[in-house]
Amino acid sequence: MTSPERDEELALYVISVAAELSGLHPQTLRQYDRLGLVSPSRAQGRGRRYSLRDIALLRNVSRMVNEGINLAGIKRIIELESAMSNMAKRELFTVIQISFIQSLPVWKSPRSNQKF
Repeated sequence: MTSPERDEELALYVISVAAELSGLHPQTLRQYDRLGLVSPSRAQGRGRRYSLRDIALLRNVSRMVNEGINLAGIKRIIELESAMSNMAKRELFTVIQISFIQSLPVWKSPRSNQKF
């Protein structure tokens, strides 16, 4: 059984299905790939394969375009959101490490009253 997060990352959908699911034209998906906005996985034959996460990102890009944001701006927004997500993951990992370290018993040297 796979986790829901892994299910979102499975690259299952060919470009025609991804276009239909996202409400965009296949050529638009190709353009977004060329610009680096949405970068789907590639099959062995070099065909694009989109995941549910990619399709959600396509919908988000489409929404931002409809709000009047240009593609360069959208790319920057996506980069910043990704950086924030990565920082949040690193912060969580650090908090877990600190909690673990704090849960360790303090060791006292039998020769002195110093704590280590």
